[in-house]
Amino acid sequence: MEEIKLQAQAAIRELLSVSKLQRGDIVVVGCSSSEIAGGDIGKNSSPEIGAAVYAAIAEILAENGLFLAAQCCEHLNRALIIEREAAEKYGLEVVNAVPQPKAGGSFATAAYAAMRSPAAVSELRAAAGLDIGGTLIGMHLRRVAVPVKLKNSAIGEAHVSAARTRPPFVGGVRAVYDEELL
Repeated sequence: MEEIKLQAQAAIRELLSVSKLQRGDIVVVGCSSSEIAGGDIGKNSSPEIGAAVYAAIAEILAENGLFLAAQCCEHLNRALIIEREAAEKYGLEVVNAVPQPKAGGSFATAAYAAMRSPAAVSELRAAAGLDIGGTLIGMHLRRVAVPVKLKNSAIGEAHVSAARTRPPFVGGVRAVYDEELL
């Protein structure tokens, strides 16, 4: 478990280092504990792995003033578990679902158990995201997602991919863009 935590910390730190996030932004994380353990997604959920990854990532996001959105599996229609404070800040509609290891996933279950005031929402637009094991987080990112190639691209046996977002470009050939937003 310690190696999994270290790998999760390395991946999230690497994503944060290139994402230009602001305090209060949301970072979506999808995590297949089955894939981390070397199995097929959704077939061998591990509450221990889910809790280890959650603890590793949540601590770093909190230190940076960022909200974590833990994506549930398809059995909860990829709902997200976030702090109620974030749902209120962003005007998100709360839905009624409590994730379980085989209906929501071990990572989302750990998030729900550990958050101060967890809330489930059906959708949001995160500023960045980490996909651990092919969980398909893209639907929860802002409109212009930019892939982030990670050096730390595995947690256990799971492939990790990442994305940050940026504002869309508007204008034409005479437009000038803010380099800080790229």
